Amino acid sequence: MTAAPYATSVDCAEITVRLPDAINDLKLRETDAQATAAWGDPTAVLLRCGVEVPGPSTLPCFTVKGIDWLRDDADAPTFVFTTYGRDPAVEVVIDAEATSGTSALLAIANAVGSIPATGACTSPEDVLELPEG
Repeated sequence: MTAAPYATSVDCAEITVRLPDAINDLKLRETDAQATAAWGDPTAVLLRCGVEVPGPSTLPCFTVKGIDWLRDDADAPTFVFTTYGRDPAVEVVIDAEATSGTSALLAIANAVGSIPATGACTSPEDVLELPEG
C-alpha cells in the first residue's frame, strides 16, 4: 500500500490505534505504509488515512453511525468511500463481493469518528430554494 499525502497527521495515528481487529470474519492484516490498514486474505477492505479532503461533490453522500461518506461506485463491485467533512480524510476501499460495505463502515466508525466533523453532507433541498407547492 501507499501512504496518503497527510498520513503523518496525529489524527491518523489516533485512528490507526483504534481500528478493529476484524471486520465480520475478515482479520486485520499488517500493512507496509503509515496510517493504512487491510482486512481479509485476500484483502477485502483497505483503509488509508490522510487522503485529500474532498470538496463539494456530485457523488452520493450518506451517513453511517454519525460519519458522512462519499461513495464512488465507478469500479463496482469495488466501492471507494471517502469521509466528508473531516480533516484529515479517510478513504476506504471495499470489495462488495467479499463483505458488506455497511458492515465495514460500521466496524471502523468508532476509529474514524475520533476525527472531529467540520462539515456535513447536504441535500439539494438544503442549498436550493425550491418553490412551495
